[in-house]
Amino acid sequence: MSEFDGKVVVITGAGGGLGKAHALEFARRGARVVVNDLGGSGDGTGASDMADAVVEEIRAAGGVAIANKASVSSREGAQSIIDDAVAEFGTVDILVNNAGILRDKSFKKMPLDDWDIVMDVHLNGTAYVTHAAWPIMYAKNYGRIVMTSSTSGIYGNFGQSNYGAAKMGMLGLMNVLAIEGASKNIRVNALAPAAATRLINTIPGRDEDLDNPDPMRHPKLVTPAVLLMCSEDAPTGKVFQAGNGRFSVAAIFSNPGLTFGTDVTYEDLLANREELLDMSAAEEGNTSWRRAREQ
Repeated sequence: MSEFDGKVVVITGAGGGLGKAHALEFARRGARVVVNDLGGSGDGTGASDMADAVVEEIRAAGGVAIANKASVSSREGAQSIIDDAVAEFGTVDILVNNAGILRDKSFKKMPLDDWDIVMDVHLNGTAYVTHAAWPIMYAKNYGRIVMTSSTSGIYGNFGQSNYGAAKMGMLGLMNVLAIEGASKNIRVNALAPAAATRLINTIPGRDEDLDNPDPMRHPKLVTPAVLLMCSEDAPTGKVFQAGNGRFSVAAIFSNPGLTFGTDVTYEDLLANREELLDMSAAEEGNTSWRRAREQ
C-alpha cells in the first residue's frame, strides 16, 4: 500500500510537463487526482483540452482522476478547482501549485501587462488556490502544499524579472504559511525544478527536443522531490532543487553581523565594510536578528 493511496491531490498546470508527470505518479500510487489546466499556450493565451487527455491516460491505467480547466489567476477559477475536488472526492489532502506561463523580456523592454499577467498566474494564482484549500486542511489538521518556485527567482536569470519576482514571492508565502500551518499539521514547501518542458522552449536561446528529450531532462525526474514534500513525514519551509537526476536543498543564510549603538553612522559601516560582507561564519536563518533579540 502506498502512503498516497486514497489521498486527494490537486495539481495545477497538470496538462503537460512537470504537472503531468506529478499527476501520473500520484495516480499510479493510488491517489485521487484533480488535473487542472487551462490548456493555454506558454504565454498564457488560448485554451485546450490538455487536462482531459491526462485524465484519460490516468483512467486508462486504472487510476482515478477528474479534470478542471479553470484559470488559477481568477479567484473564482481557483475556488472552482478546490470545489471540484470536494464535490468529487470529499476533501483535499495535497495541493501542488504548478501552473505557470512565461513572458520573457529584459526589464527595460517589458510591457507592464507582461509583468501583471505573470504575477497573476504564478504568485496570485498560487495564493488563490492555496487560500481556497487552506480552510479545509486547517479544519482536518492535515495538509501538504507545494509551491513551484524557480532558480530564476532564487538566483536570478536575465530577461525574467516578472517570473523571477513571482517565483521569489512564493518563498515568502511559503515561509509564512509554514509557520501558520505548523500547529495544524499543514506542511508547506517549495520546489525549484529543472526539466525539458514546453515553457523552457519559450526562453530565448533554448531549444529542447520535446519529442525526443534527453532522458536526464525528463520531468518525471523532478517528481520524487514532490512526493517527498507531500509525504506523511514531510518537512516544512524547505526549498528543494530537483532535476537532471540531482536533488538538493537551498536555504537563506546570514552572517553574525555588526552591532553598534544609537550613534552609528555611515562611516562606521564603511570602516567595517569587509566584516559586514564576510559570510565565512554565516549560519542558516536570520541569525543576526535572533542574536540581537537574545541579548
